[in-house]
Formats: sequence, structure tokens, C-alpha cells
Amino acid sequence: MTARGGSGSEMVFGWFASERRQRRRKVRLDRKHLEPRARRFLKIYLNADETRKPEFSQEASEQCRPSGSILPPLELEDAQVAEATSSAAMQIVLERSALNKSDRNSDFVTDACATVAVAYHRAAGVYIMDKEMQESGTAAVHLLTIATSYMDAHNE
Repeated sequence: MTARGGSGSEMVFGWFASERRQRRRKVRLDRKHLEPRARRFLKIYLNADETRKPEFSQEASEQCRPSGSILPPLELEDAQVAEATSSAAMQIVLERSALNKSDRNSDFVTDACATVAVAYHRAAGVYIMDKEMQESGTAAVHLLTIATSYMDAHNE
């Protein structure tokens, strides 16, 4: 028995239920704010010619980095870092969306940030119960891997 009068297993199951609710809430928010933008960014990337693809790498890796004040602490676990990075990218998307600029360059940057947020939520395991978001997240992770490799190769 615990101090509250319940068994330890009830507390564990309550924690899992809370975790599932939180994960479902994140998936709903991602579907609403991120998924359409990330899907658009990925489709445009796939249709772009090879000379334009470096633009995608640059936007995805540079424009969507969280500022120093919202960088996660170094002692966090990988999943926590991924979650913090996704949250920072989501914040950028929401702020840019609120500006309601309807120009192609602004949309491009916002879509890149949405793609970063989806990739990091995929890495954090948020989409384990949602196959469609897993697939979008996997595509976003692949794009970020390509972007990181490209940027590393051109920075040397």
C-alpha cells in the first residue's frame, strides 16, 4: 500500500495512462500545426532539382535552431533533448504562423522548422502509436540527416 491508500501498480498504470494522454495531445497538435507544413516541405524537396536541394539543407539546419536561451541542458537524455528541440521548433512555427506573412520565402522557412519539429518528435518516440505520423517523422529524420551531412561536408 502507498501513502494514498492505492497499490504501487495503480500508480504505475496511472503514470502510463498520463503518458499516453500526453503523447496523444502532442500528436494532435503536431497534426494540426506541423504535419501539413512538413509534408509540403518534404514534397517540394523531393521535386527540387539537385542545385536547389542545398537550400533545403541550409534552412532545415540553420533557421530552425533554437536560440541559446532555449537550448536544452547538456545533462538531459537523448529523448529529452529531442523533445526540447522539437518544442523549440514548434514554438518557432507558431510564432512565424502568427505573423501571417504569406510569401514563399517565409512559408519555406516555417515549413523547414515544422519539418525539424516532426523529425525530433519522431526521434523522441512521440509517434509510437501513430503509424502515419511515424512515416512523416521518418521522412523528416532522413531529410535532417541529409542536411546535417551536407552542411558538415561543406563546412570543412
